Amino acid sequence: MARISSLDAQFLLSKGRIFTLNTLEIAAGECWAFIGSNGSGKSTLARILADKWIPKAGVFEHDLAPLALISLERLQALLAADWQQRNSDWLLTEEEDGWLTRQLIQAEYRDAARCEALAAQFGIAHLLERPFHYLSTGETRKVMLCQALMAQPRLLVLDEPFEGLDQTSRRQLADALLVLKQSGITLILILNRIEETPEWIGSMGLLENGTLLTRGSRQEVLASARLLAAARQQALASLPLPEADSSPEPLAESQPLVILRQGRVSYGGEAVIEGLDWRVAPGEHWHLCGANGAGKSTLLSLVCGDHPQGYANDLTLFGRRRGSGETIWEIKRHIGLVSSSLHQDYRVNCSALTLVLSGFYDSIGLYERPTDRQRKLALAWLTLLGMAEYADRSFQQLSWGQQRLLLIVRAMVKHPALLILDEPLQGLDAVNRQLVRHWISLLVSQSPSQLLFVSHHPEDAPDCISHRLTLRGLNDYLVEVL
Repeated sequence: MARISSLDAQFLLSKGRIFTLNTLEIAAGECWAFIGSNGSGKSTLARILADKWIPKAGVFEHDLAPLALISLERLQALLAADWQQRNSDWLLTEEEDGWLTRQLIQAEYRDAARCEALAAQFGIAHLLERPFHYLSTGETRKVMLCQALMAQPRLLVLDEPFEGLDQTSRRQLADALLVLKQSGITLILILNRIEETPEWIGSMGLLENGTLLTRGSRQEVLASARLLAAARQQALASLPLPEADSSPEPLAESQPLVILRQGRVSYGGEAVIEGLDWRVAPGEHWHLCGANGAGKSTLLSLVCGDHPQGYANDLTLFGRRRGSGETIWEIKRHIGLVSSSLHQDYRVNCSALTLVLSGFYDSIGLYERPTDRQRKLALAWLTLLGMAEYADRSFQQLSWGQQRLLLIVRAMVKHPALLILDEPLQGLDAVNRQLVRHWISLLVSQSPSQLLFVSHHPEDAPDCISHRLTLRGLNDYLVEVL
C-alpha cells in the first residue's frame, strides 16, 4: 500500500542544522495537520514531504505520486519569476503585464476545460484574463490551488492554505478540501492558526525546534500545543517596547494624515476602487475590511505613494497634495509598512539585523552607515522577538513566519507617524499574533503613531482600533466609528 513512512530520519539543513522526523506513518488517503510555532520546522516538513528529500540518517520511504505543494514560499518564488519576466530587458514577451491567470494555471498541464472548471469551483473565473501580479493575496492562493489540482495529484501538501483568504473563501476552501478527501486524495495541512484545522482532520502532529515532538489525535496534539504556547507567551510578553531613535518629525496636530476625495483606481479599464471619500484624522486608528479583491491593498498603496494612479487622484498625504512636488521619500519617512508586496520585494540577501536597521531609512537593504544607537535599538527589537540569536542569520534562510516578524519590527522601529500593516499576521503562530497585537497597542499608546490595519480575521485587530472602513463594492463603502 502506498504510504509515507519515517523511522528516526534526520535531514540536513543549512549551516549544519538537523530536522528530525522520528516515527511517522501516513497511509494513502489519510488527512493530517501539522502545527507548531514559527521556526519550529513546519515549512521544512512540507518541503521534505513534497520534494521527497533523502535523509542523512534513518529511514524515510515515500511512494505517493504525483504530488503538489502549495506554500507562501512558492508563491513568493512565482511572483519573483513573473516580476523577472516583466522587467527583463532581454526577454521579449507578447504580454507586457506578465502571465495571465489562465496561462499560469495551465503552465504545466494544458487543459482549458479543466482550468475553467477549477476556476469556477474556486470563484476566480472572472480573473482568468487578468495579469497574475494584479491579483490580491487571497486570489493568488486560489490560483495556486487551481494550478496544483490540474495535475490531479494523489498527495497535496498545503502550507498555510487559509492565509490571506476572507471568511467566505476560507469556508469554500475547507469545503473543497473535504471533497478532495472524499475522493481519496492524501491531504497534509501545515497550519499556524490551529483553530482553522478542519473538524474532519483526525490525525495531527506537533513540531518544535526542528523535531516532530508528538503525534496523535486532534485533542491530544492541540492540548500539547496550548501548553507550549502559554509558556512562550509568558516568557516574552513582559519585555518593554524599545524607544524611538529620535523624536519623530512633528505634523500639524489638526491636519488629517490622509484625505482622499472620489478616489478611483482601475486596471485595464476595470475599476477596483470607485467614488471613495475617506480621511484619516489625528488620533484615529483604522481597520480596513472587505473580501479578496475589494481593493484594500490597492488603497494602501495609494497612501504609501507607491501606486502610479496616486497622481490621478485628489489625494492629500500628511498635509501635501499628491503631485505638488513632493518626493516619494518625503512620504515614506512618515510611514512604517508591512505588506505581502514588500515581503515579496525584499530580495536583498541581508542579515536579520540589517533588515531591521533598514527600517530607519525606508530602504530595501541598507546603504547608509547606521548609528551606534540605531544598532542598539535594532538589537533590542530582536530581543523583543526572541530572535537575538538570529541577528547575523540571512533573512532568506529564516522561515516565512520569522521573516514576517522581522518585517513588522522594521515597520515599527522608527515609531512612524502612520503604521500601515496589510495582513501583517500572515504566517504567524498564535503566540506571535498575540504579542504583535500587544506591541502595536503599546506603540500607538506611547507615541503619536496612527494605525491602518488590514486583516480578514476580526480577532486580529488590535484593541486600539477606533474606526472601520469596509470596502463592499464600487461606490459602496461603509465607515464605522467603534
